[in-house]
Amino acid sequence: EVQLQASGGGLVQAGGSLRLSCAASGFRFDDYVIGWFRQAPGKQREGVSCISGSEGTTDYSDSVKGRFTISYDKVENTVYLQMNSLKREDTAIYTCSVFRGTIATMAWYLYDYWGQGTLVTVSS
Repeated sequence: EVQLQASGGGLVQAGGSLRLSCAASGFRFDDYVIGWFRQAPGKQREGVSCISGSEGTTDYSDSVKGRFTISYDKVENTVYLQMNSLKREDTAIYTCSVFRGTIATMAWYLYDYWGQGTLVTVSS
């Protein structure tokens, strides 16, 4: 059974940093793409970043490119999202998700399993 649990959210001032973690179990990293999505109040879900478990290739939304970095630790079965230079507009619930595949894409409709999110609040 695929299980995903995001953690690491919190309150941070604009310009600060946070690192989110997604603890994963029930699947082999090499067979899946792992993505981070976020949803702010009143807004649609947005793909933030993703990584191919087999290729290690990554993708980022334009809104976070250059500020966020996705990575994984296959030994720990954990995916990380390092978020730097945070802005108020980064405030959202962040969720990790996976689908079976090799190409890093944030096409949300491909993702099969979704974990519970973690709230990130950026204050000015």
